[in-house]
Amino acid sequence: MTKTTLFHCFTTLVLTLGLVGCRSSSPSSQTVVVRPAYGTLEELFQTEIVNLGLEELGYNVIAGSELEYDIIHEAIASHYLDFTASHWQPLHNNYFQNNGGTETMERVGVVVADARQGYLIDQETAQRYNITSLTQLQDPQLAQVFDTDGDGKANLVGCNPGWGCAEEIEKHLDAYNLRETVEHDQGNYFALIETAIDRYEEGQPILYYTWTPLWVSEVLRPQEDVTWLAVSSDNTGENTATVEGKNLGFAANQIGVLANRDFLEEHPDAKRWFELVNVPLADVSQQNLRMKQGENTPEQIRQHAAEWVQENQQQFNSWVEEAQLRQ
Repeated sequence: MTKTTLFHCFTTLVLTLGLVGCRSSSPSSQTVVVRPAYGTLEELFQTEIVNLGLEELGYNVIAGSELEYDIIHEAIASHYLDFTASHWQPLHNNYFQNNGGTETMERVGVVVADARQGYLIDQETAQRYNITSLTQLQDPQLAQVFDTDGDGKANLVGCNPGWGCAEEIEKHLDAYNLRETVEHDQGNYFALIETAIDRYEEGQPILYYTWTPLWVSEVLRPQEDVTWLAVSSDNTGENTATVEGKNLGFAANQIGVLANRDFLEEHPDAKRWFELVNVPLADVSQQNLRMKQGENTPEQIRQHAAEWVQENQQQFNSWVEEAQLRQ
């Protein structure tokens, strides 16, 4: 199935089922239907927190759709979706610009601040071979330590094709002359990282990419189980994030709401809500760990979001009250 066919199938589904899957605290035939989407199930938690606020404002919110990021951006620009709470800036800049940029969409607020990305290896291997930098894997002998398929190259657990991080990893492999020694393993990220965790538990070396917020760093703990690899400041651009004094090679990202411009103009209270709501990165990672431990159905994630609201009720109410002033 081509990307275009997939997009048309998705839009047909939205138009056909959109009015069936709505949830609202105060249903009304006059209530506006709002259509969100997210890129991975791990982003549904923050999406549901945003949804709960919209429902308090009187909107009917469809249970969000899990879609590829490029499809999400195309659908928001084309009025088939209203917003996503999983737009990474600057990682998703190309998706934003390729779908009309500020003419069709607007970035509104920061839901999760200062997300990190980078490369890690297990502590034992790092200490045994004194590996601190990604560029050390230009050495075929060091790279072979992480070879899992017998071809002599290091196997790097990377990103799904089509994700912004996959493009960045590919750029790094070229920029740091790693094509001859490092292989970018792509497919289903979560299946690949589970295999890496199994290897770690067996005492074998691992090399992988990850991001925060996510449950991975709750299982493979940086500074305890694994360590971040530095990259040189060359070829990474400005404003790359650092951890433990190491340049990670990726900019710190702000995860925010991306919404259709017309929707925001028509609904200033929703826009103000998007501007206000924010969730601590640590809270998202902890919720993601609950998913890893088995509480991973959409209904359970919805309950996690409701629990977060209860624990932060005063702040949540103040955001809603301020947004209501724009109605």
